[in-house]
Amino acid sequence: MTSKTTNKFSVEVRTRAVRMVQEHGGEYPSRWAAVVSVAEKIGCSAHTLHEWVKKAEVDSGKRAGVTTDTAERLKSLERENRELRQANEILRKASAYFAQAELDRPFKR
Repeated sequence: MTSKTTNKFSVEVRTRAVRMVQEHGGEYPSRWAAVVSVAEKIGCSAHTLHEWVKKAEVDSGKRAGVTTDTAERLKSLERENRELRQANEILRKASAYFAQAELDRPFKR
C-alpha cells in the first residue's frame, strides 16, 4: 500500500538530519534554530524536520507517544478488523439468502 504523500527524502537522509539536530543542538541558541539551520541544509521545511525529530524521540523513548512500530501494528490490525467485518457481513447475507431459498422451496413427501 502506498502513502498518500510521496516521501521526497530517503530514510538515510531523515536519520542523518535528525542526528545532526540532536548532536549539534547545543551549538545554537535554541532547538528551533538548530532545526531551521539543518532543514535549510537538506532542503526540507523546518516543520517537517521538527516532526522527524519528535518522532525519533518517541521511538527512542525520550518522549511520550505512540512509537512508529506500534502505530504500524495498530493500522494493520484495524485494516484486518475492517476486512473481517466485511467478510462476516457477506457471510451473514449469504446465509440469510440460502435460508430463505430453502424456505421457498416446495415441500416434497
